[in-house]
Amino acid sequence: MLVSHRTRRARRIVCALAAFLLGPLQARAQDTPGPDANGITSPSIATSLPNNGDPGGVRKRLADHGVTYNLIYTNDVLSNVAGGLKRGTIDQGKLEAQITVDFDKISEWKGLTFYANGFQIHNTGRIRRDYVGGMNTIAAIEAVPTTRLSELWVEQKFLGGKASMRVGQLVADNEFFNSDTSQIFLQTDWPTITAVNLPSGGPAYPLSTPGVRLKFDPNSNVSVLLAMFNGDPAGPGPGDEQLRNRYGLNFRVTDPPLMIGEVQFRYNREKESKNLAGTIKLGGWAHTGTFDDQRLALDGRSLADPASIGIPVKHRGDVGVYGVIDQQLYRPAGAAADGGISVFAMGSVTPSDRNLVDVFASGGIVFAGMIPGRPDDKFGASFIYARFSDSVRGFDIDQIAFTGMPQPVRDYEANLELTYVAQIIPGWTVQPDFQYVWHPSGVSGRDAKVVGVRSIWKY
Repeated sequence: MLVSHRTRRARRIVCALAAFLLGPLQARAQDTPGPDANGITSPSIATSLPNNGDPGGVRKRLADHGVTYNLIYTNDVLSNVAGGLKRGTIDQGKLEAQITVDFDKISEWKGLTFYANGFQIHNTGRIRRDYVGGMNTIAAIEAVPTTRLSELWVEQKFLGGKASMRVGQLVADNEFFNSDTSQIFLQTDWPTITAVNLPSGGPAYPLSTPGVRLKFDPNSNVSVLLAMFNGDPAGPGPGDEQLRNRYGLNFRVTDPPLMIGEVQFRYNREKESKNLAGTIKLGGWAHTGTFDDQRLALDGRSLADPASIGIPVKHRGDVGVYGVIDQQLYRPAGAAADGGISVFAMGSVTPSDRNLVDVFASGGIVFAGMIPGRPDDKFGASFIYARFSDSVRGFDIDQIAFTGMPQPVRDYEANLELTYVAQIIPGWTVQPDFQYVWHPSGVSGRDAKVVGVRSIWKY
């Protein structure tokens, strides 16, 4: 059979790309440290307890057979002391249980892992929704009280461990569009631009949804991730999406899909490196569903116009692009990639006509191990900025024009957080926190101040 010149050229391009990606095969992608021989994932309060908190040796015996588990309890006491919707104090908590099964230790099926986790969520109110009235995250564990299944998946590694495929009920926010440096902050969460624009907020805490994720680590400095999720974790309908899928058991698979991809570039992340460490992530998402126009009706009039048909223009699909950078500024001798002084920045844009928020940015600075005698403490400052889209602001202006009544024109919401994480013992931290919120839900004159403390116990 004759092969065309165009086909041969395409094959050469593919081969060249494969050579570039697969060339440095001897270099291994960094893995997150796993449990030790006792089944303990560090840091853990278990290491400070008699017999590693496992007097009967059950945890170690399970680990010997490839079964490990973790318990993590997070508690926040937060007060809105000024502005917002109302003043008040809430207490909220999340108990997370995780279980992992490594089939390498119990069968001849190599590279196969099973994972599941679930939450028990409780609170006396929701600080963001009930007290501040904003849309940016104030405390990332905020959710409807319930006991909820989160992730439930199997992952198979191949190509000598350099690639893996994960299938099951998944979330996107633990692998995509996040910053490692930002993890100490209460307001670190699935970014506002995806949380308010995607159906039901997208596959992110506290909601998960069926999906498949492919990851490829050609070398220790590069990762490529691609995923496809069911596009609406709760399914369409009125009211709170968390109530529509209250227990994480909907397992929807028929909604228009959400696809997301990300390329990660890392440098100087090795423990022995003396150079400044960093990570750059570039990604984007595409949703194939239908999205309502934020300003215009099907007849071309403004949705604010009483003479309009009142049915918004329907747009096919939605897209967004983003970038993330974590950069170490100062690395003390012998420090790890997250020691010393580091900064992070995130940014994203989406089309204005079909989205509530079209520009998002966040960033901050973290000081780790900088207090004499307190090598495990961290402190820092971070901010979030989310701009209401041009179409949303246009609709608000139209409302004023057609009704003759004064009302707010939504512009942006911005949050500032100052925090200090103090380690009491390994696995137990206490974290005083202050946040200032400008223009909650885009409305000026309601700036809020939130103070509180977070405690985390890991076992």
